[in-house]
Amino acid sequence: MLLLLAAAAASLPALGLRAAAWEPRVPGGARAFALGPGCTYAVGAAHTSRAPRELLDVGRDGRLAGRRRVSGAGPRGCVRLAGRPLPPQVRLAARGAPTALSRRLRARVHHPDCGARARLCGAFCFLVLGDGAAAQHSALAAPTTLPACSCPPRPVPRCPGRPICLPPGSSVRLRLLCALWRAAGSVRVGLALEAATAGTSSASPSPSPPLPPNLPQVRAGPARRARRGTSGRGSLKFPMPNYQVALFENEPAGTLILQLHAHYTIEGEEERVSYYMEGLFDERSRDYFRIDSATGAVSTDSVLDRETKETHVLRVKAVDYSTPPRSATTYITVLVKDTNDHSPVFEQSEYRERVRENLEVGYEVLTIRASDRDSPVNANLRYRVLGGAWDVFQLNESSGVVSTRAVLDREEAAEYQLLVEANDQGRNPGPLSATATVYIEVEDENDSYPQFSEQNYVVQVPEDVGLNTAVLRVQATDRDQGQNAAIHYSILSGNVAGQFYLHSLSGILDVINPLDFEDVQKYSLSIKAQDGGRPPLINSSGVVSVQVLDVNDNEPIFVSSPFQATVLENVPLGYPVVHIQAVDADSGENARLHYRLVDTASAFLGGGSAGPKNPAPTPDFPFQIHNSSGWITVCAELDREEVEHYSFGVEAVDHGSPPMSSSTSVSITVLDVNDNDPVFTQPTYELRLNEDAAVGSSVLTLQARDRDANSVITYQLTGGNTRNRFALSSQRGGGLITLALPLDYKQEQQYVLAVTASDGTRSHTAHVLINVTDANTHRPVFQSSHYTVSVSEDRPVGTSIATLSANDEDTGENARITYVIQDPVPQFRIDPDSGTMYTMMELDYENQVAYTLTVMAQDNGIPQKSDTTTLEILILDANDNAPQFLWDFYQGSIFEDAPPSTSILQVSATDRDSGPNGRLLYTFQGGDDGDGDFYIEPTSGVRREYVLVVQATSAPLVSRATVHILLVDQNDNPPMLPDFQILFNNYVTNKSNNFPTGVIGRIPAHDPDVSDSLNYTFLQGNELRLLLLDPATGELQLSRDLDNNRPLEALMEVSVSDNNSRPYVCRALCKLFEKHSLI
Repeated sequence: MLLLLAAAAASLPALGLRAAAWEPRVPGGARAFALGPGCTYAVGAAHTSRAPRELLDVGRDGRLAGRRRVSGAGPRGCVRLAGRPLPPQVRLAARGAPTALSRRLRARVHHPDCGARARLCGAFCFLVLGDGAAAQHSALAAPTTLPACSCPPRPVPRCPGRPICLPPGSSVRLRLLCALWRAAGSVRVGLALEAATAGTSSASPSPSPPLPPNLPQVRAGPARRARRGTSGRGSLKFPMPNYQVALFENEPAGTLILQLHAHYTIEGEEERVSYYMEGLFDERSRDYFRIDSATGAVSTDSVLDRETKETHVLRVKAVDYSTPPRSATTYITVLVKDTNDHSPVFEQSEYRERVRENLEVGYEVLTIRASDRDSPVNANLRYRVLGGAWDVFQLNESSGVVSTRAVLDREEAAEYQLLVEANDQGRNPGPLSATATVYIEVEDENDSYPQFSEQNYVVQVPEDVGLNTAVLRVQATDRDQGQNAAIHYSILSGNVAGQFYLHSLSGILDVINPLDFEDVQKYSLSIKAQDGGRPPLINSSGVVSVQVLDVNDNEPIFVSSPFQATVLENVPLGYPVVHIQAVDADSGENARLHYRLVDTASAFLGGGSAGPKNPAPTPDFPFQIHNSSGWITVCAELDREEVEHYSFGVEAVDHGSPPMSSSTSVSITVLDVNDNDPVFTQPTYELRLNEDAAVGSSVLTLQARDRDANSVITYQLTGGNTRNRFALSSQRGGGLITLALPLDYKQEQQYVLAVTASDGTRSHTAHVLINVTDANTHRPVFQSSHYTVSVSEDRPVGTSIATLSANDEDTGENARITYVIQDPVPQFRIDPDSGTMYTMMELDYENQVAYTLTVMAQDNGIPQKSDTTTLEILILDANDNAPQFLWDFYQGSIFEDAPPSTSILQVSATDRDSGPNGRLLYTFQGGDDGDGDFYIEPTSGVRREYVLVVQATSAPLVSRATVHILLVDQNDNPPMLPDFQILFNNYVTNKSNNFPTGVIGRIPAHDPDVSDSLNYTFLQGNELRLLLLDPATGELQLSRDLDNNRPLEALMEVSVSDNNSRPYVCRALCKLFEKHSLI
């Protein structure tokens, strides 16, 4: 943007300084920088908003740069800036000048982190008053270092050929065209100066320096329109015959690089002009640029690449629309400036090198190289090591030579890996780098001695080892590799009789001759290890100690067998009983023995054997053996009364491998101790003794048991022997109580004797309870030896019949009488105390008329005495039996033409009763005598006409019988049979068990002649035997074939005939219907 500023003429002398006099300084603090003596360029804090003040900063060295941290959200305050214009206040002052020039600079600031290339663009212009064009140009050229920018590589053009002369009071208008842009972290400023004079004197434009890239607008237009001359048309021309523009590569398409404007040589003349452009030397250049035909603005058409083409030459032609058209031509040289857009590339992504160990420090291992397509300023490669062995290798940053920093030792590290970087030191937009990996393998030298894995090898070998058996392997290691680490072994000394052989390659030590522990128990061999290097390195410090081990080839032997011992049953726990000893001819562990008990499960039975059948002792076994000393001790209480003899085994086992053992038998007898009391078989004895017992008679024998062995028990009366009536003696291990003096029931009825059994030390007492009984001197006596009683048969059960009584002149139990029936019968019982006889069941005179019972009366004395008597019981008859006809049914016959009083039959009845109770009288029941046609003789029972019911009476009892009188029929009537139907239901169920299987009816035939017997038969229709017919009775049954689900209807013909000499026959039809029902 073009800014016009005015200042007083007094400020001009301050600007008349040479460019060499400008020196940067910072008099104004952190936010100011100097352009020369007395001139400062600062951001005005008073008129500049907060955003640009936070974004821009001035260092102490005068650099204008963006702040490292900008307040606000996101990187560098992107959210706050958001691409908005940031107008800083620009202030330019000169030392000694009364005024300072200031103007707000319209600028737009972006940051790369905000998504666009950072750029600071703007334009400003100063109006310089006074003369001295050189001074003016020098003053205006000085800002090319603004801020911290290097001057253009080419000299700044000199002042115009003719000076600008300003008379007093006049003025000149200068245009200062300025552009600012970001480049490599600093702000670059490009300036162009154009001057125009007013009035008749015109100031010719001063030469301008090359325009910087990204100049928003470079326009050389007239400061004031000149009046057209009258001498003819002016020509069209560009301000400069050629332009040189520098532009960074990779700028986006559409970037403005130059604003061209062709003008006429005669002021005031103006036509519409069109611009055309073409490439010179290389047609490709035309494809990279375009020109606006109307405005003359030249911009990029595609992204430029310096590595593809570095310089473009364009020819621009301006043509107006006059007749004839006028034109002007200029040339544009575009120099594509390099940006650091190519990373370095190593010749190899991986470098591999082999190097010997022990090389001197500084030995060059290899050289790494990288290339960069950018220009030298962006391709100044520097090398460095990013990771790996910093302390072993070093890298020359310029040449890329990798050399040793320390002595290499392959045994410490056989391979190294370095990560190296090449950095191009680029500035725009920044440095780029690449990495490569370097693998360095260290080759071996024979510089390490073999080292045995152990200083002293110790091996134990049994003396019976087989020949050619490997017993040990010695091993040495060599830190070298390959042949330098190939080790060979040999025996130097100690192999006295050649018992051993050491394999050279494997280091295995074999036994090649027999060993004998009794001769040599230890061998000490000196061995060496030699590697395969040139010259070889030898280690002869190896020692192998071979210890010959004894072989367990002897069984333990007991000093005695078997072992026998005795022990009292009351010894304390831990008491030693017997010492078991065995010896072993071997030595060391092979001779160290331990003992254990075996076969203890059968020890209680007194059995056992010497074999280890039951190694573990049972939990309740009372003995234990000390496993090392062999002493057998008591571990549980002994009781001879439980177990007297123990017989078990002891096994001695050595500690050899495999262990060997032997066993022996042990017999222990438990000796008795008097530790048990004699005990009676029962604590209390009770008996009865009659007072008349004879003196010296045995009363009771007592027995006491003593569990101790060989115990002798004695008995004595220790209490209760009042008047010394009893005596006690020991007989055959028992105590016999006898009667010493006669007893008297009237003096003592009971004795409680205390009897003590003693084994001499321990005793036990029992009590004997003797009850003295009175003497039974009299027997019971019945008053009569025979008794006779009578009882009616109709008396109820439990009736008292008679009471029998006996007397006993004794007293007490001897006089207490008990009555019993000898040979008892179920009809009677007797009360044992009272002697009363009772009936036990109903009596029946008709069955038995009398009973004779023997009754015994016995006392309760000792011994018992008794008396007997007989009791005859007569049963009296009662009229309790009704007359009984001989037959329940009588049948007689009489011809129908028999005359009256004809005897038909005789009925007879009996009565079990006797006497008057048994006399009978025959009558018709209810007087039914057949309407007088019949009568019965009352005493004989003869009937002469047919009688329906007869009765026999024995007052008040009556018996009756039914009489049927059948007249003898004559066959004078035929049978009669009507047609009939049979209808039955078949109730079908799942089990089919409701089918009628019995007689369902009879054929309905009838013969008036009752004496005729009929015969029944099917004539036709029953060929399938669906109906089963009884030919004699006419009964019908259904066949099982009808038990189905099929409906049935059948028609049959039936015949009935009598069986007389002149039979009569009749026929009828039978219809059979079956109806099914489901239930």
